[in-house]
Amino acid sequence: MAPRKLAAGNWKMNGTLAALAEIDRVLAQPAGCDVLICPPATLIQAVAAKGIATGGQDCHAKPSGAHTGDIAAGQLKDVGASHVILGHSERRTDHAETDAQVAAKAVAAHEAGLVAVICVGETEAQRDAGQTLDVISAQLAGSVPDCATAANTVIAYEPVWAIGTGRTPTNDQIAEVHALMRDRLAARFADGADFALLYGGSVKPGNAAEIFAIPHVNGALVGGASLKASDFGPIVAALSAA
Repeated sequence: MAPRKLAAGNWKMNGTLAALAEIDRVLAQPAGCDVLICPPATLIQAVAAKGIATGGQDCHAKPSGAHTGDIAAGQLKDVGASHVILGHSERRTDHAETDAQVAAKAVAAHEAGLVAVICVGETEAQRDAGQTLDVISAQLAGSVPDCATAANTVIAYEPVWAIGTGRTPTNDQIAEVHALMRDRLAARFADGADFALLYGGSVKPGNAAEIFAIPHVNGALVGGASLKASDFGPIVAALSAA
């Protein structure tokens, strides 16, 4: 199988019930790719009820227990989620998440029947120091569990310095990292050539088509531009046409 094209929207800590109207507008547009919305936990059930693929933004590695404020993968599945974002740089930074913790969460997601969208990416200091490929290789090795397959795992490359900053790596920089990820996955997994690889970091209508033309870019993990159908719709259309 070839990697599936996926346009994923990460709403982060944004959105209330009033934002559901944006989902209706997205659904009103035909799409030639998979479309996923990852809203705050408070909206997962309502978004899933719209009939669009829905994901959580994190899950706990344990299936239940005394973990106040956390959400288990099975609980996400129970209210209609099909995916969960794991290891986003904001989680790694704000909550000091390690590769090992991300991998444990991915195992929990797989056991619950969720697709894990595992994020990797370098900081600006690591990029400037020429460490990007080493950082990405280490994150892939440590964050992606051995039970990962092309069916239950998506990998998203998000350079930390490009998230929400308006800055975007050059096409050559994106291509270099995506080629590395494909090589590493193909060397480790029997179906590594089929994992969907997403790019994330200031993806917007004006640059989406150019990004989707880069080899081994199978879609996008979109932040701020996924909050409005007027922005996310053209990104979905660009991926559909890619």
